Amino acid sequence: QVQLVESGGGLVHAGGSLRLSCAASGRTSVINDIGWYRQAPGNQRELVATISRDGRINYADSVKGRFTVSRDNAKNTVNLQMSSLELEDTAVYYCNTVVYGINFWGKGTLVTVSS
Repeated sequence: QVQLVESGGGLVHAGGSLRLSCAASGRTSVINDIGWYRQAPGNQRELVATISRDGRINYADSVKGRFTVSRDNAKNTVNLQMSSLELEDTAVYYCNTVVYGINFWGKGTLVTVSS
């Protein structure tokens, strides 16, 4: 079993920054890729960024150049540094990993960007 807990969400003005964290626990040795996803009201959940255990990173086009994902394998944490936030970034942000074909999700953290 793997548990994921997100933190760091909140209210921020457009153009501002916020840093999210995802803490993994349980069988962390079997975790490879960890992804950040988000779901805005009325929208489907979408991929924001992924990072592998060895540091390979992918970003959604909508966040490239504004968001930075990083990982500390020793602390079993993945961070998402979000800058130049836009109203459209308002969503619940989730971290995710797939282990032995099973999806594990955190409960999410809400990010609200105001004008």
